Parts: sequence; C-alpha cells; structure tokens
Amino acid sequence: MSEPAPPVVILDKAQLADNIGAVARVMANFGLSELRLVSPRDGWPQDRAWATASGADWVLDGVKVFDSVAEAIADLNTVFSTTARPRETRMPVRTPRESARLLYDDRASGLTVGLLFGGERAGLETTDIALTQGIVTIPIDPKHHSLNLAQAVAINAYEWRTLILDAPPPRFREGDPPASNELLVGMYEHLEKELDEGGFFHPPEKKRSMSQNLRVMLGRAAFSEQEVATFRGVIHALAKGRGRVLAKLAAKKAADS
Repeated sequence: MSEPAPPVVILDKAQLADNIGAVARVMANFGLSELRLVSPRDGWPQDRAWATASGADWVLDGVKVFDSVAEAIADLNTVFSTTARPRETRMPVRTPRESARLLYDDRASGLTVGLLFGGERAGLETTDIALTQGIVTIPIDPKHHSLNLAQAVAINAYEWRTLILDAPPPRFREGDPPASNELLVGMYEHLEKELDEGGFFHPPEKKRSMSQNLRVMLGRAAFSEQEVATFRGVIHALAKGRGRVLAKLAAKKAADS
C-alpha cells in the first residue's frame, strides 16, 4: 500500500518571511510538501523565505495564496486548527499525536486533510476555527508556553511522520465521507440567511457569536455531501413554508381592511 499523501499546511496571516521559510524547512524534513498562505502580511513571494528554507525550495515553489481561510480550506474534508488558547467553542481538543492518527485514517480513506496555523502574534480567529473539525493543542509546560510557528508545525509534522514510518494499518471510515468545507460553508450561509430573515439573530450584536456556535454544532456532525444536500432541502422547505404563511397573513389582513 502506498503512503497516504500528507496533510496540507495552511498558515493564516503569517508575518515574517523567515518564519514561512522555516516552516517550509520542517515540512520538508518530515515529508510534507503542500503549503498554503492566507493573506501573508508582506505579500508573496518573498526572497527571504527561500533564504531560510535551507534548500526546501519545492515547498515554497508550490505555495498557493488565498484571501481567506474559508477559501484556503474549501477543497479539504478534514482540517484541524492548532491553537494553545482556550476558545469559546465546544470542539474536540486533541494532542498532535491523536490528531495525526485521525488525519492519517481519513487520508488513507481517500479524504483530503489539512492543518491550520495562526499568525505569529494573534493566532487564529474563532470564526476561522469554527470552519474546521477540531482543535490541536500541543501539551507544553504552562510555565513557558511560548512556541514559534515553525516549532508548532514541526511537532505536528513529526507525529504524522512517525505514523508513516511505523506503517500502522489505517482504520478506514465506514459510510460516506464528509463533505468538503466549500459545501459546508455554503450550507452554513444558506441557513444563516434564512435565520436572519426569520429574525433569529436577536439582538443583532450577538449574530456573530450565534453564527459561530451554529457552525461548530453542525460541524461536529460531519455531514456527507448527501446530508448537506438534504439539510439544505430542509432549510429551503422551511423558508418556503414561512413565505406561504406570511402570504396568507398578508392576504387576510388585506381582506379585513
């Protein structure tokens, strides 16, 4: 059996070219090759990244740049967010070792997988974490929890590599694979649009946090493509039914006046 393709690494709002180059270097060390950047602070390409990659040019040569996390992970089925900070989301939180095992099994089943890392200063936004399927937290000593970007990537990449070298039998997924993030975001936006029109988001200033909570809850269900289509059909039917009720009320009001 051939090795499962390694996870895609996504860096959100990376600040320094040196750090991007260092990430490319450790990716190459452990057999990862696909790097995606979301809105790098100083643009792309940056010569300094190649200077610090120590010859891992093929990783940097293949970099793809995106304007948002949603676009960067749209074609992936399973993405884990890496963060050391507590977040107001009820998502599974795992170590790099546990996460690597899950990614390995999903990849061996034919799914596309990735690891999302935040910028050096601010980390990841909760809205972006809500688009992923879980959180990876490195169990470092709380007395000194400072870890640079390349180190975080290296630890996760190492755990992936140990699975490849040990060659454990993959646990294949039963049933249909989960839908891509592109389909999931479309479903979320469809639901949020109808809920907005129905007055669900009240008060308005809580709309963002309420939307995040909905996305996290639905994301835990790991919808398949068919389930996404079914759920969107449910949303459409409910919205259409609401429209009929409103039309009847308007007609009755007009008749009574």
